[in-house]
Amino acid sequence: MRRTLQVSVLCLAAGVVSACSNPEQVIQNPAPPTAGVRFINAVPDTGAMDLRFVDIVEDNAHYDVPFRNTPSTSGGVTISTQIEYKPAKAGSRHFKIFMYGTTAAIASTVVKDTTVNLEAGKLYTALLWGNARGSGPKLTFYEESVPDPQGNVALRVLNTTGSPIDVREYISSASLPSSATWSNIGGYALSSYVTASPNQFKFNVQPAGGGSALFTDALALTGAAATVDAEALPGTTVAGSAVTAIIWPKSVSGSQAASFTTPGVSFVWDRRPPRPPGV
Repeated sequence: MRRTLQVSVLCLAAGVVSACSNPEQVIQNPAPPTAGVRFINAVPDTGAMDLRFVDIVEDNAHYDVPFRNTPSTSGGVTISTQIEYKPAKAGSRHFKIFMYGTTAAIASTVVKDTTVNLEAGKLYTALLWGNARGSGPKLTFYEESVPDPQGNVALRVLNTTGSPIDVREYISSASLPSSATWSNIGGYALSSYVTASPNQFKFNVQPAGGGSALFTDALALTGAAATVDAEALPGTTVAGSAVTAIIWPKSVSGSQAASFTTPGVSFVWDRRPPRPPGV
């Protein structure tokens, strides 16, 4: 017993000397290369879902995401609060989309299961759209490859409805133009970008070929310029930004989807403007 105690004390003393030999030494673990991934739930006939990477443990799950990603309106602008880029380790990655639920039977239901390749420093969108009923929803996973608008802003439309639409963007203080900015955007389709000088814009959405607007003309995400204390908030008034108008279908009556009785729109940013020199 005495020998064991002596050895233990010697080991403890050795550990103290080792720990105190270089108190200013800092061991840094380099951050792994990451990409940004966001999840858009455009399925109008079922409940909320989770997107989780399942190959390694990461605290970046898109959790309890309902149809339209929880839209919220402030200052006349509607954004989907649960559409956000979250960091994911770069490389070949495996993720699944599950139904959200409080029981194992529901929470283990897999809607989609796929592997993707993420490149460090790039942004990606996982878009689930179409109806859950029948053949099931479609998953589209794509890189957000946004052209640099430089002194302008870039604008586009994501049509998650099943019907083609015409969309007009116009300065909010001006009159509605007679011709569409984007004509005949197909159902479940993404338009190309157009560039415009920074300003406040509204979006008018009609059925393809014209007709009554599907909803009241919507004010786009405006943003805010950078300050010495904060990065710029992307929006149509901030040069270098890219903004997408997401056109949503109405909910399927009687389903578990979040209830929306008409088509609608919300706005997201695709490109954050760089910090100006000296700011």
